[in-house]
Amino acid sequence: MSDTDAPRRGLVHVYTGDGKGKTTAALGLALRAAGQGFKVIIIQFVKSNPNCGEHLFVSNYHPFEIVQLAEGDSFTMAEEDLRQATRKALTRAEEVLRSDEYQMVILDEIFVALNRGWLDSSEVIDLMSKKSDSVELILTGRKAPMEIVRLADLATEMLMIKHPFSKGIKARKGIEY
Repeated sequence: MSDTDAPRRGLVHVYTGDGKGKTTAALGLALRAAGQGFKVIIIQFVKSNPNCGEHLFVSNYHPFEIVQLAEGDSFTMAEEDLRQATRKALTRAEEVLRSDEYQMVILDEIFVALNRGWLDSSEVIDLMSKKSDSVELILTGRKAPMEIVRLADLATEMLMIKHPFSKGIKARKGIEY
């Protein structure tokens, strides 16, 4: 039986840690999956900048879908607005996972929302249980809880050894956003 004949088994990935590269790794998977004809959606928790490089790329080439439900600058938004945007993102993620429309679902920065208290671990675990066997589910963000890491099929910790931010170098267009 060839790979194309076998039913595809989707796994759960966790990309966490204090180092750079969690969203970048997820975007790389999205690009690779889209190249193979998978339908991909990225739901960004907390993020709200439509001028990031990934948004500009997607708006020009349409390889996959990116959804942001926070409106305004997430760095200056009121806590309650961020909480409401997180709840909307959670609802959208549940709808997407139930729909079976996508072969890859990326929940970007979901652990940030969890660590800020806008979600709890049981809600994330519940989301993980709602995915069908064929869906590849990717969860990103700092400080993934160990109970979620244990349930994942793949977990990678991005370790910051050195970062230009410590030298006062600000986020750079095309690199950090």
